[in-house]
Amino acid sequence: MAKIHMILQGKGGVGKSFIASVLAQHKLAKGKKIVCVDTDPVNATFHGFKKLNVKRINVMAGDEIDPRRFDELIELIAITETDVIIDNGASTFVPMSHYLISNQIPALLPDMGHELVVHTVITGSQALIDTLTGFANLIESFPTETKFVVWLNPYWGDIEMDGKRFENMKTYLDNKARVSAIIQIPSYKADTFGKDLSEILQSKLTFNEALDNKALPIMVRQRLNIIKKQLFTNIENVAAVLT
Repeated sequence: MAKIHMILQGKGGVGKSFIASVLAQHKLAKGKKIVCVDTDPVNATFHGFKKLNVKRINVMAGDEIDPRRFDELIELIAITETDVIIDNGASTFVPMSHYLISNQIPALLPDMGHELVVHTVITGSQALIDTLTGFANLIESFPTETKFVVWLNPYWGDIEMDGKRFENMKTYLDNKARVSAIIQIPSYKADTFGKDLSEILQSKLTFNEALDNKALPIMVRQRLNIIKKQLFTNIENVAAVLT
């Protein structure tokens, strides 16, 4: 059985492509073969990671969504014998979700021998309400057998409301039974760890590419190695859901 990992969140700039790239790198580090797909017609960030060999499927035809291009994605999934990681852009969040539900893709995938895992992101500050709403809408839209993984990304600020962390918020508690795993992205000091991570993401470099680059200062590589280990450990802690 292959797992089909879809990263879905209607809010842009919350780290979807970062999550897709980290998930892909972790699977590759475990010796797994994967298929990576970027469906974002506007900011195909995931596609920019050349070492991950990401296939781009533009689901837009001009200014309109083309359902036949969604069909192309399903055909790709149908023949896969390996896990698939799909990064979906904010601009196609609504049509992608509608396509998956209206075509009963969550029920179709098990018939193909696959399992759907939907990853979504919660982030802080002004984006908190939007990402919570996106999370709740996904839970409501997808059938109960769909597995959900929530990534907590504090890049834009602490994920907190009225003194409550995500795990104590009503939105989570109301939908707790539907969440298979929560993965915490650590909060990084902006001028050291955060800057180093931001720079390799802007350059579309994997952790291994950066760590092998002797032109980078020793301490930059050291911090990136720490980040890599932290993220991989957090993924390992919920490996049963992801593998």
